[in-house]
Amino acid sequence: MTSQNTLTLTEQIRIADGNGVRVGWRGWAALVVLMLPVLLVSVDNTVLSFALPEIAADLGPTSAQQLWIIDSYPLVLAALLVTMGTLGDRFGRRRMLLIGATGVAVVSALAAFAPAAGWLIAGRAAMGVFGAMLMPSTLSLLRSIFTDREQRRIAIAVWAAMFSAGAALGPIVGGFLLEHFSWGSVFLMAVPVLVPLLVLAPILVPESRDPNPGRIDPKSIVLSVLTMVPIVFAIKEFAVYGWSLQVPALVVIGLAFGALFVRRQLRLREPMLDMRLFARGTFTGALLVNLLSVIALVGFLFFVAQHLQLIVGLSPMEAGFALVPGMAAMIVAGLGIVPIASRVDARIIVPVALAFSVAGYIMVALSATDADLGLLIAAFALLGLGIGAAETVSNDLILSSAPPEKAGAASAVSETAYELGAVLGTAVLGGILTSLFRTGIVLPAGLDATLAGAARETLAGAMTIADRIGGEVGAQLRLAAAHAFDSGVVVTSLVGAGLVVVAAVIAATTLKTTPHRKESDVARGQIGSHTR
Repeated sequence: MTSQNTLTLTEQIRIADGNGVRVGWRGWAALVVLMLPVLLVSVDNTVLSFALPEIAADLGPTSAQQLWIIDSYPLVLAALLVTMGTLGDRFGRRRMLLIGATGVAVVSALAAFAPAAGWLIAGRAAMGVFGAMLMPSTLSLLRSIFTDREQRRIAIAVWAAMFSAGAALGPIVGGFLLEHFSWGSVFLMAVPVLVPLLVLAPILVPESRDPNPGRIDPKSIVLSVLTMVPIVFAIKEFAVYGWSLQVPALVVIGLAFGALFVRRQLRLREPMLDMRLFARGTFTGALLVNLLSVIALVGFLFFVAQHLQLIVGLSPMEAGFALVPGMAAMIVAGLGIVPIASRVDARIIVPVALAFSVAGYIMVALSATDADLGLLIAAFALLGLGIGAAETVSNDLILSSAPPEKAGAASAVSETAYELGAVLGTAVLGGILTSLFRTGIVLPAGLDATLAGAARETLAGAMTIADRIGGEVGAQLRLAAAHAFDSGVVVTSLVGAGLVVVAAVIAATTLKTTPHRKESDVARGQIGSHTR
């Protein structure tokens, strides 16, 4: 049945124009199916921030554990993306997609019933292993299906918009679940999202693999993991506990393994990751724009979710609805930029778009200590407007600037930037905010020493203790915690604005819109690589 479906799809997409091979309706149906794992990852990156207060109240994690609950999944996923991309090239991208979907669904169901913070962190890490099988397949399969440049640009815009749609749906659906069920229900959401993928992917998505895949190199896999884990762990340690000798030691260890990884890739005849891709200025520039944009987005969501629920007093669902205008702006900008991007140089359009995001962060920085709900909604709309447009353009440049035969590697690197951005968004901006909160909170006199230590850990912990003790001391603690948190948001917002400015400068100096090129021969070669 699979070979018949693949042959039918191949016949459907052989409608040639001057630039490549245009797809028919089955190609667009395949796009819909491939968006399901993208939706899942996007939902996961936002819904957990909204569930965090309930998880903190139920499981009682420390501030470090609270960050690891969020970051263990994207950290493991980012560490294994290139590896899983290589395995997908060898064994089939659709096959890896289906294995990953099955694993994520099963582990998510188990994580919903985690009895302690450590178990939840372990479950999230296991989800990262299977999630790494999902994500490299999406862009590489899009590249093999949509060989016409204009259709591919639209498909990439839909791909980026799905991230935004998932981020918008996550808090709303998650908020509904959290108001009616326990926090474990946010993990069970993965099951109904992935079941349709498991049913429809074998029918609509053709199998695709590299006819000449690079060999599996265990040493490269180990080196890539040993590069990322120490560096991100050092960032977390510095953010939560401050400066110590352990921080630079971990950074040096990570950079040393990174140098060994690069050296090995340059020497291998068939490297796991072709480092020559990074010599292309547009490819590297677009990658950095993506990375910094995701850091800014996830970092903003980390503190605004807590502010809306714990300080403003909104329910999780109400907080989710408050962010819908920003997510809608991101989707509209991502799709609306497509016709403009074919006429305006990326060195102009991306910095202009990111200027809106900078304005959003500055709005928060100037009024964080007394920001009302309307201002936060407007600020997030500006942030989403800029990031939505910038990511559509940068993702298209990542794929189109890489050689067609390196599309799989380019996809894996792009996905790695997304997931690493999600890690760093929480670790850097969230870590800075956590550190400022812990050092800035002024606890009321008469508070028990044990309770005082717990109140310093997180905003959620402080608010829980304030509600527990009540009275004048509880009210003072609540005010002190809110003031310390919002004061930290001022600094964090300025850092976020600075990161977006850096992304705009990189875009203005490195990006170059690649001209349309004839890809008919490339398309036929890729179609020929589909399993029949």
